[in-house]
Amino acid sequence: MDLVPALEEPLKKVLGPPTAKVMAEHLGLHTVGDLLHHYPRRYEERGQLTHLADLPMDEHVTVVAMVADARLHTFASSKAPRGKGQRLEVTITDGSGRLQLVFFGNGVHKPHKELLPGTRAMFAGKVSVFNRRVQLAHPAYELLRGDSEETVETWAGALIPIYPATAKLESWKIGKAIQTVLPSAQEAVDPVPATLREGRGLVPLPEALLKIHRPHTKADIEDARSRLKWDEAFVLQVALARRRHADSQLPAVARKPKPDGLLASFDDRLPFTLTEGQQKVSKEIFDDLATEHPMHRLLQGEVGSGKTMVALRAMLAVVDAGGQAAMLAPTEVLAQQHHRSIVEMMGELAEGGMLGGAEQATKVVVLTGSMGAAARRQALLDLVTGEAGIVIGTHALIEDKVQFHDLGLVVVDEQHRFGVEQRDALRSKGKQPPHLLVMTATPIPRTVAMTVFGDLETSVLDQLPAGRSPIASHVVPAADKPHFLARAWERVREEVGNGHQAYVVCPRIGDEEDDPKKTGKKKSPEDEAEKRPPLAVLDVADQLGKGPLQGLQVEVLHGRMHPDDKDAVMRRFAAGETDVLVATTVIEVGVNVPNATAMVIMDADRFGVSQLHQLRGRVGRGSAPGLCLLVTEMPEASAARQRLNSVASTLDGFELSRIDLEQRREGDVLGQAQSGARTSLRMLAVIEDEEIIAEAWEEAATLVAADPELTGLPGLRTALDALLDEEREQFLEKG
Repeated sequence: MDLVPALEEPLKKVLGPPTAKVMAEHLGLHTVGDLLHHYPRRYEERGQLTHLADLPMDEHVTVVAMVADARLHTFASSKAPRGKGQRLEVTITDGSGRLQLVFFGNGVHKPHKELLPGTRAMFAGKVSVFNRRVQLAHPAYELLRGDSEETVETWAGALIPIYPATAKLESWKIGKAIQTVLPSAQEAVDPVPATLREGRGLVPLPEALLKIHRPHTKADIEDARSRLKWDEAFVLQVALARRRHADSQLPAVARKPKPDGLLASFDDRLPFTLTEGQQKVSKEIFDDLATEHPMHRLLQGEVGSGKTMVALRAMLAVVDAGGQAAMLAPTEVLAQQHHRSIVEMMGELAEGGMLGGAEQATKVVVLTGSMGAAARRQALLDLVTGEAGIVIGTHALIEDKVQFHDLGLVVVDEQHRFGVEQRDALRSKGKQPPHLLVMTATPIPRTVAMTVFGDLETSVLDQLPAGRSPIASHVVPAADKPHFLARAWERVREEVGNGHQAYVVCPRIGDEEDDPKKTGKKKSPEDEAEKRPPLAVLDVADQLGKGPLQGLQVEVLHGRMHPDDKDAVMRRFAAGETDVLVATTVIEVGVNVPNATAMVIMDADRFGVSQLHQLRGRVGRGSAPGLCLLVTEMPEASAARQRLNSVASTLDGFELSRIDLEQRREGDVLGQAQSGARTSLRMLAVIEDEEIIAEAWEEAATLVAADPELTGLPGLRTALDALLDEEREQFLEKG
């Protein structure tokens, strides 16, 4: 690989092993190039100070402030019984607020001498609360004064960069390390072609790196940011465009349905007409299936918009054309559910080879990891002989033993749970690459789709089928207003009294303590902060059965039950024998019980926005209106409550996915899609930078169409290698 030697220099050589080790372990930085791409999170101005008034709790922060006051106290403690314990309390201010710093024991001497009133310094530490006051305990600090040679040099710029740091490595130490390697930035090879760069007025890469780390003015920062955002968007979109291009070169068998075949018989039997959206998307899919290159399509649909119907018609079209179709589901509960609903929808058309089966019929089999040996053998046999036209399964479908007669279409449900490798493993089971349809019920804003699923064409279903009912959603503040929670259980009883059913969802199962390996686990900071473990299915079901829902038929469902038991519980609930199902998020996707009208989500603040939207989509699937109650103990002013209010205020999944992305911190957006040091989006904010992403998508598509091998662009090839060598294109793993 023609990589740039200066930027590939290991940090161990440049900064010494101890610093390099901390950078590798805590920040994932290994080379000079990695460090140059570790950009400041924000900048402090010498004259201006951080807002101490709004520091985030339990986070590691760096602030620039002035010492207002410093006092040394002595106290008695178990370690220093004769009143010899020492505690230094320093108050710092920035004009917006004050903050207390605390130093104990032998650690008080140095700060006591150095942190005199009027001194300016940078302080870094974890924000905590003691005696109802916000404080930093034992913060690291760096005095800001212009006397020593090094400090003058280091802080020469009026703007002080504040880097994403860790407890082991403060922002200013990272800053010093970057100053050491900054001269290497001159050797950075530019990935963006000169014509594109000049056409958009972007500064060259070496200049951008210099300006981002050592800006003299705010305009410098802007120049650098807009340039570095373009880099990220463009290199990423070129990688995806090349993937699309490579896929479009593959051969595939064109699959056209017969005019009087299985699909036609199925459509004739439908008791309702398809929505306009379903018809439009089906046409896009059928057009793709009719070509001799594999379809790669992403089908996004609002919760309950009838994606399964669209996918089933595509599968029937392929069976008509002599091929087989496989549907990959993320969980056994969902695979069983899909199998049941598809067999129901098809009726006698799913009874191929059986008495009473229709003339056009095929066989629909299910394949999961926990099936008995005999059933599994039969299913495998039906696949290899071609007897079964449609198979629905979990990743058990990917195993080596599974052979198809002629696999023509792969449908992947809930894409975000499967990586590219799993999709490819299933696709490799076709004699030629099969067509691929990927479905997700998590609506994704357009630019995120371009970024995360940029190798797929996108179809959107945003119309709900006729007869679907609206869902009313309300936040139930259990701590502020306990009578609201009591009323919630009354509402559940009322729904059951009217012949309907209800779900109660909890974040946890509740049998975890029995596992000796797990009890020693450290609690997450969230658990520590909440002081109460999340509510558990087994406890809640027990309390409801003995208390507010006494006399109703209450059952539990969670992921650690035996698959046969899970299936039996789902069957009883679907048949209406159970009134209330207390479950974990195993019911999040695909579960379809039209008679279930109410859902109570306990500790709703512990779930993400899109997860709440998914869960809520399980009610209101019939003609009776749905009700979703989000129970939380979080105080009214908290971010968690605002998140729940936004879920309660809209049923539009696309709107919610935007809210979700805006509320989450940068870096979470693509989930696992961007784990790995080099690949994460450092500058690009997927929502704010919609225009850049859309433009980069177009530029990349044009460039790759003209020169798929990028022959004239060594800098771009280098950047792609750096992006894609992360463990076999790990970047393009879909999170």
